[in-house]
Amino acid sequence: MKHLPPALAILLLLTPPAAAQDFAKGWQAYRSGDVAAALQEWRPLAEQGDADAQFNLGLMYYKGEGVPQDYAQAVKWLRLAATQGHAAAQNSLGVMYGNGEGVPQDFAEAVTWYRLAAALGNANGQFNLGVRYANGDGVAQDFAEAVKWYRLAAAQGQANAQHNLGVKYAKGEGVPQDDVLAHMWFNLAAAQGHRSAATNRGIMAARMTPAQVAEAQQFARAWLAEHGE
Repeated sequence: MKHLPPALAILLLLTPPAAAQDFAKGWQAYRSGDVAAALQEWRPLAEQGDADAQFNLGLMYYKGEGVPQDYAQAVKWLRLAATQGHAAAQNSLGVMYGNGEGVPQDFAEAVTWYRLAAALGNANGQFNLGVRYANGDGVAQDFAEAVKWYRLAAAQGQANAQHNLGVKYAKGEGVPQDDVLAHMWFNLAAAQGHRSAATNRGIMAARMTPAQVAEAQQFARAWLAEHGE
């Protein structure tokens, strides 16, 4: 499964005040569709070692926004940010190793970067690490460990993790089989527009009693209330 890096994210608190102003100008330009102006603001900051700018520049090379698409350049800038502890860059670098984009495909190296991102609380990194444990790519297959990382990402509202957690409950992989909890997680992911989750929710409902469906829906509402949704 191919996982694209997350969208550009602004992290002004990590930049010095003067640099933050330039970074913000770049962000405003990017938001308005002027990627050339964004690049003009961010490249000097990236060259000066600003991790947020390095991350954004890496994604622009990945997507071919304002520059010719160049995976090797994307890896270069993402690595510079990742080695400074930029969690989103660590996850994105893991994606590129997992997909073999700009670097030879290396699942073990992908896991290394996902693990760093996951340890910093990055939901995408947690999800991707869970996928590797579920599939046994770069690590020994371990459904319980996959569930652990899916659960952490799902708690942050990561829809793919919520869906995959539902799959694990439906199959009883890494957790006791539980139709009610499977339906709950599918329901939460479906509420965010996850199509496979919506399909699987329907499949689960067809094999559950009305009382079980009602219980699952109650659990989903309680989860949303607890997590401020």
